[in-house]
Amino acid sequence: MKVAVVGLGYVGAVTAACLASRGHDVWGVDVDPAKVDEIRGGRSPVAEPGLDALVAQVVADGTLHATTSCTDALDRADVSLVCVGTPSAARGGTDLFYVRRAVDDIVAALRSVRPPPSRQHSVVIRSTVPPGTVEDVVSPALASGLVGTQITVGAAMCPEFLREGSGIADFYTSPFVVVGTADPRVAETVTSMFDFIDQPVRVVDIRVAEALKYACNAFHATKVSFANELSRVFRLLGVDSREVMSLFCEDPVLNISPAYLRPGFAFGGSCLPKDLRSLLHLARMNSADLPLLAGTLATNELVINEAVERVLACDARTVALLGLSFKMNTDDLRESPNVELAERLIGKGFDLRIYDPIVNPARLIGANRRHVESKLPHLKRLLAHEPGETLEGADVAIVSSSDPAVLDALLMNPPPCLVDISGRLGGEVESLPGYQGLGW
Repeated sequence: MKVAVVGLGYVGAVTAACLASRGHDVWGVDVDPAKVDEIRGGRSPVAEPGLDALVAQVVADGTLHATTSCTDALDRADVSLVCVGTPSAARGGTDLFYVRRAVDDIVAALRSVRPPPSRQHSVVIRSTVPPGTVEDVVSPALASGLVGTQITVGAAMCPEFLREGSGIADFYTSPFVVVGTADPRVAETVTSMFDFIDQPVRVVDIRVAEALKYACNAFHATKVSFANELSRVFRLLGVDSREVMSLFCEDPVLNISPAYLRPGFAFGGSCLPKDLRSLLHLARMNSADLPLLAGTLATNELVINEAVERVLACDARTVALLGLSFKMNTDDLRESPNVELAERLIGKGFDLRIYDPIVNPARLIGANRRHVESKLPHLKRLLAHEPGETLEGADVAIVSSSDPAVLDALLMNPPPCLVDISGRLGGEVESLPGYQGLGW
């Protein structure tokens, strides 16, 4: 297919050359004539290993062209890939000036090339943009700009995951190919365009695709700061943090894995809170600042606050809490955020009833027993034997347990308001009228 790549910086140049190397007729367009001249001369406009040779090859093959004319690039083009910069604005937001200008240029070009009435064109954003940009900025601009024409245009978000310095390898071995669009024709076009990549194309909601790049980059930044914070305190304790992190990365089950990377409720239990506090104490004793890890405790507290605020917003008096331990299939209540939540709701005067399929007060011993007695001294009176009993007459249910008996009870006797703090309840429960997820 013919592909127009709007913007010939790092992302655009790599994208254009790699697509051209797979047989697409690629036209790169940029307002900077110097970049265009570089590509026309068979050279990369940016410093990227291997890109000079690839550009020289595809220009010689006649599959890569460059122009300052958006009209030339879009003449008979099937798809436009917007790869322009999205720099920070003065207050930290995203400056969408170049995206808006690119879309306006695409609209003007589409109007001037006068394609046949049956023509379908896809405008795909590759630049990193805030969720809502395609729906609130790009699509309205396309619709209003093409009023009165017979041109059919669909929009999509297809985030890139290219690292400077390894962009070509990253393009061909992308961890995933994600297309956010509500238009099946656009999804089909993008899927066909990337069919040489050995990854299935994931078609998702537009905002999910837009948010994905932010999630990835925020996590990468967090990992860098996490390793640096640990090194800051470990060095003062005579520990080589490089060896620690090398061993740390050998665990693919919990450390380098999907474990814990799922939105839900706050962390708790007998290990994470106390060990994090201990590490922060060690840092303080050695005059080392660990703001990232200190913020981890603070953001955990905000999750519990959010759950309380959700209950308050439901205008409820009777609350059913389904799940009390810090995670399923254990009766460990030590520093369980659910216990903390229960204590706060009681303190605010709510009539609270609790069900947990594992917890039996008579079998709690040691520190586990002492902790819950300090927080919920009347736990035995609050506990119900069946989830249906807990839900009877409840104005709101807070659900952290996905035990089958809990799910059945919710479907049989759905409360007016259901706050899911698990994220694992499933479609039937999530379709109930009063359902709301804590973070989704």
